[in-house]
Order: sequence, then C-alpha cells, then structure tokens
Amino acid sequence: MTATDLSLPTPAVAAPGKRSAPRRPVRSWGGRLLGYAVLVLAAAGLLLPFFWMVVASLKTNNDVFTIPITWLPDPVVWRNYVDIWQRSDMTTWLWNTLLLSVIVTFLQVFTGSFAAYGFARVRFPGRNLLFLAYVGTIAVPWQSYMIPQFILMSKLHLSNTLWSIVAIQAFGAIGVFLMKQFYETIPEELSEAARVDGLSEYGIYRRIILPLSRPALASLALLMFTTTWNDYLGPLVYLRSPELRTIQLGLNTFISQYNAEYALIMTGSVLSVLPVAVIFLLGQRYFIEGVASTGLKG
Repeated sequence: MTATDLSLPTPAVAAPGKRSAPRRPVRSWGGRLLGYAVLVLAAAGLLLPFFWMVVASLKTNNDVFTIPITWLPDPVVWRNYVDIWQRSDMTTWLWNTLLLSVIVTFLQVFTGSFAAYGFARVRFPGRNLLFLAYVGTIAVPWQSYMIPQFILMSKLHLSNTLWSIVAIQAFGAIGVFLMKQFYETIPEELSEAARVDGLSEYGIYRRIILPLSRPALASLALLMFTTTWNDYLGPLVYLRSPELRTIQLGLNTFISQYNAEYALIMTGSVLSVLPVAVIFLLGQRYFIEGVASTGLKG
C-alpha cells in the first residue's frame, strides 16, 4: 500500500468566483415570521375601526350600533351616499376644507422651511436660545391662549372668515423643527461653494437647499394637510356662518338634540377620509424617506 493510498481525501474546492450560499439558521426564520405576524396583527387592529366605519356607512341608521356587531351589512344601503349629497351642503363643506388645507399647507411649508434655513445656516447672536424658545411653544396648549387670539382676530375683523383659520395656522414650530433637522444633514460645503461663486443666501435656499429637501418638504406638507383637514376646534371657534363650514363642522349638523343620524355621519366620515388616504398613498415614499432622514447627521 503506497503513501498515496493512505492519504486523507481532500475537500472539494469551489470554483473561483463562486461561493456557496450560507445557510440561514432556523431561529432567524422563526423570528422573522413572528415579527411579520405581530405586524399583521397590529395593522389589522389599526384598520379595524376604518373597516367598521365603511361597513356602518352602508347600514340603516338603526342597524349601526346593533349588538352583537354585524360586520357585513344586510341589506347594503348604497342610498346613504346619495342622501348625504341631497340632504346636506357637502360640496361647500369639502370645498372649504380643501381650500383651507391647501392654503395653510403651502404657507406652513414656505414659512417653516424659510425660517428653518435661517436657524440652520445663518449665524447670529442668540440663535440657539431663540430656536429653543420658538420650539418650546409646541408644549403650550392652544386652549391657553385661544381667547386672547380670538379677541385679536375679532379686532382685525377676521372672525367668521376663512382668513382667520389661515392667519392662526400659517406659522408652526413643528415645521421649523423638522426642516432644521433635515437641513443639518445637508453638507455645509455645498453652501460654502455657492457663496464663493457669489450666490446670495436667498439663492442658496432656492436653488440648492430646496431641491435637496423634497422628501422633508413632502413629509411636512402631508402632516400639515392632514392636520388642517381634520381640524375641528379651530373652525368651531371662528366659523359661524353655514356657508363657511368645513367637513368636520358639517357632519355635526346630523346630530340633533334628540337624535343622531349615525349612518349618514359614517358616510360623511368615509368621504372625508378618502382624500387624505389618496394623498398619503401617492406620497408615502417621500413621507417615509423624509421622516427616516430627519435628525440624521451625515
């Protein structure tokens, strides 16, 4: 027997440039499946109230709060979506809400991004202290200064007009905070190079900072649009004329002293949620990207 016969078998050598795929442990798959199951249950819990709202909008008024709950309407009352347009001024409500949401969102994005640029890029004495004081106003509830603000709007003859809502919501510390955090992730070298080339601060803001801030701007726009669309207390205080009602105030007209038409209220709620849901679905990529990048310095 030769020495060659006693040698151990040599392991197979993989071809150059090819690697065998590593086996994933069973535990990682189990953890991932458990995580997916938790996410599915959480999503179902969040979507359940919306599903019930849609189902309730297709029931008769007496069947909305039946016990036990019927998750499928029987019969299906499609007539509710016709009655709400015939029995209410839904077109005016939606138009007023859309008009306020668009104007307030535009002003919030413009003023928030412009002020945030000053706090993030411009050096001036007391900048940090002023920023902390401005952001600190987020902790002050609106109810604490609601009456003085209403007196001011009345003296300016803006009460009972749509401009009162625009005036009190055109500025916000939340937008300034979000945009400042995003601006700090943009390299300062870009602004320095633009200054060397003779570009003014306004030009840097318009031609360099804003194009790079589209995800953050989209996130802020979506937040402000949703907040203004769903606002109830502000229009309740300032808008008293029927032709100025928003969708949130208009749905309150289906509640009387002795009765409430819950089926029509749910129908109107579905109609009020649809625009926000469509806008979020169209801009969710920018929203997630903007929220994920805000506050990260690199």
